[in-house]
Amino acid sequence: MSTRKTTLFYAVLIAVAFTAVGMVIASRLDMSQTSSAQTLSVPQANSAPLTGPIDASTFRNIAKNQTPAVVNIRTEQRQKTRQLTQFFGGQGDDLFERFFGGQGQGRRPRGDQGDRPDDEIITEGAGSGFIIDKAGFILTNNHVVEGATEIRVSLYDSESRTRIPEEYPAKVVGRDPLTDSALIQMTELPKQPLQEIKFGDSNQLEAGDWVMAIGNPFNLHHTVSVGVVSAIGRPAGGYAGREVDMIQTDAAINPGNSGGPLLNIRGEVVGINTAIYTDQRSANIGIGFALPINSVRDLLPQLRTGKVIRGRIGVQVQRDPITQKAAQSFGLPNANGAVISSVNDGGPAAKAGLKPGDVVTEYNGKAVKDSDELVDMVVHTNPGTTVPLKVFRNKQPRSMSLTVEELNLNEEMGVRGEDEEQTPQEEKLETGLGLELTPVTPELARRLRLPDGEGGAIVTRVERNSAASRAGVGPQDVILEVNQQPVNSMSDVRKALQGIQSGDTVFLLVWRNGQEVFITLQKP
Repeated sequence: MSTRKTTLFYAVLIAVAFTAVGMVIASRLDMSQTSSAQTLSVPQANSAPLTGPIDASTFRNIAKNQTPAVVNIRTEQRQKTRQLTQFFGGQGDDLFERFFGGQGQGRRPRGDQGDRPDDEIITEGAGSGFIIDKAGFILTNNHVVEGATEIRVSLYDSESRTRIPEEYPAKVVGRDPLTDSALIQMTELPKQPLQEIKFGDSNQLEAGDWVMAIGNPFNLHHTVSVGVVSAIGRPAGGYAGREVDMIQTDAAINPGNSGGPLLNIRGEVVGINTAIYTDQRSANIGIGFALPINSVRDLLPQLRTGKVIRGRIGVQVQRDPITQKAAQSFGLPNANGAVISSVNDGGPAAKAGLKPGDVVTEYNGKAVKDSDELVDMVVHTNPGTTVPLKVFRNKQPRSMSLTVEELNLNEEMGVRGEDEEQTPQEEKLETGLGLELTPVTPELARRLRLPDGEGGAIVTRVERNSAASRAGVGPQDVILEVNQQPVNSMSDVRKALQGIQSGDTVFLLVWRNGQEVFITLQKP
C-alpha cells in the first residue's frame, strides 16, 4: 500500500473513531439532538356535534379512560399566597375562592432553627393538571404554580386505581395571569408512556350539557364529580376591567380541583377548573367556574415560548351591549359597536384622539359587534401594528388610526389603588338612579385631582343591584357631565337629572382615579 493511501486510510479510521466516541459521550450526557428538540404541537380540537345517548356506563367510561391523563401537583414556595381579591377584583362578601388545596401548611425549611424571617417559611400547596403531550407537557392554573420553588407531579395507576407513589419533578414553561393558565413540563419522565388528554370545543357548550370534573380535592387523589353546565360566558375570571368569561358548572369543585380538566360526555377537555363561589371558605355550594379550553388552546404557542403577548390601545369599554334606544341617542345606524368608557393618558387611543363616549364601530376594517369583540380584536393584534378605526362621536362618524402597543399586565394591575376615604355626607341628593350625591368641596377636588372648575357632584353611595350599580358607577366617582352636558355644581346636576324620564338612556361622564370614565345606564 502506498504512503498516500496509508495516510488516507488512517485518517478515515480516526474520523470514524472520533465520531463513535462522540456519539457515546453525547448519549451519556443526554446531548443528542433528539433529546433536546422537544416541541409542543397544538392539540386538535374535536368540533363534531355532541350527540348520542347517555347510559349507565357513560360516566364510568369517561372516568376510566381519562383519569390516567390527570395529574396531582404538589408545590413548595417561599412566599405567602396573594389575596383573593387580587385575582377577581372582588370586594367584601364576593368570596371568589382561588384554591391551593386548602392552602397547605406553612413550615420552615429543613434544618431551620427558627431564626429566619417569616417570609422564609415554605408554603405547601396542591392542585391538579392534565397531560397534553407525551413529552410531559401539562396544563394547569397559574395560581397553582405561581411563585413555586419546587413542583412535583404524581400520576394515576390504572391497574391499582390509585395514585402512583413516585413523584416526578416539573418546571414552569409559561404562565398567563390574566386567564390563570400555566404550562409546565415534567423534567423526568416515567418508564411507561404518558397518556394525553383529548381536546373538545368549548364553543359548543350550552347550559344543560353534562360535564365531569377530575382532580385532587382536599388531597383525595383523582376524584371525579359529575354535573351540568349551569351557564356560559360568566365574567368571573381576570380582574376588574379585564374580565374573562368562564363556564359555570354545578359539578362539585373544591380546593385541590384547581387546574384539573372539565370534560364533556365524549371525555374531551372543554375547560380548566379554576374557581368556586362560596359563602364559606372551602365549601362547595354547586357554583364552580372553569376556563374555556379554547381560550387556552389559542395561547399554547405563546405559553410554550414562556411569554404571552397581547395588544393594548389604552381604553376601557362598557361591557353591556348597546340597546336600540341608546343606539338612537348615539346616532348609530344599528345597535352594534363598543362604547369607550375611559381613555388612558398617553396611550395609543389618547394619542389618536379617542374620547370617553366615542363608539367604535370598525376596527382594522372589520365591523365591531360589541365590546367583547373589540377587546378580542385588540388583544390579538401584534404590538406595533397601525390600525384604522371608525367611531361615532356626537352622532357623527369619524375615521382615525392608532398604533397598538403591548399589554403590560403587571403595570396595569398595579395602577389600581385602594378606595378613597369616605366623603362628607351633607346636602345629599337622591337621583332615582340608585346613587346618592353630595357637593364637591375644594378639599375633595384637590384630593381627587379634579381638573380646575370641573365636577358637579360626588357619588357617596350606590344601591346594590340598582341601575347605577349595574352600569358600574362607584363611590367616589365625580359627575362631570350628564347626557354630554357639563355640570359644575349640585344645582346643575339636579336640573339635568330632573329632566330625565323613566326608561330614558342616561349618559354620565365621571372622574375616577385621575381619568374620565363614560357610563351608559337607563333610568328605571
